[in-house]
Amino acid sequence: MLGRWRSPPSPGLGGAALGAAGFADFPVIAYHFQHAGTVSAALVPVFYAVAMAMSGIGSLIFGRLFDRAGIGVLIPLIVVAAAYAPLAFLGGFWASLVGVSLWGLGMGVHESIIPAAVAPMVSPDRRASAYGLFTGVYGTAWMLGSIVIGALFSVSLAAVAIFAAAVQLAAIPLILIVRRRTAVGG
Repeated sequence: MLGRWRSPPSPGLGGAALGAAGFADFPVIAYHFQHAGTVSAALVPVFYAVAMAMSGIGSLIFGRLFDRAGIGVLIPLIVVAAAYAPLAFLGGFWASLVGVSLWGLGMGVHESIIPAAVAPMVSPDRRASAYGLFTGVYGTAWMLGSIVIGALFSVSLAAVAIFAAAVQLAAIPLILIVRRRTAVGG
């Protein structure tokens, strides 16, 4: 399949995969809240609703910023989204609320901006294949990252937070490569 592409997949695909791998699925976060007693069972759906509200707001705002500034806008957004992990996994009630709010902003970035970045990297006649490859790699990375995060619960919550934040932040050099290539015309 890759042989039909005009060029090999961008480092942006690796960056998106790293971002996904460090982005815990919400049920993993909810499990932590219940297991640690940080958030009551009755409030977990409220926390999720807050996260989804932040996702929607973030999608609108950051999508507009992406249209104006390009892929470089992902760099500060990755840093902000990575901060969800120590807040949600190591903090108390209020820190966890801020953490899931940042998680929601990150979700907005993951659902809107990162897929939008695929289009300018691929010729129009190959976009469907590129989106398929992107979604497959992204989903697989998210699943594998969530498995690692789940396994790290038996090690320590600090290990969970460090892994989740570090893997997301590791995407930044790859995004910088894509931004540089885009700025010089490919």
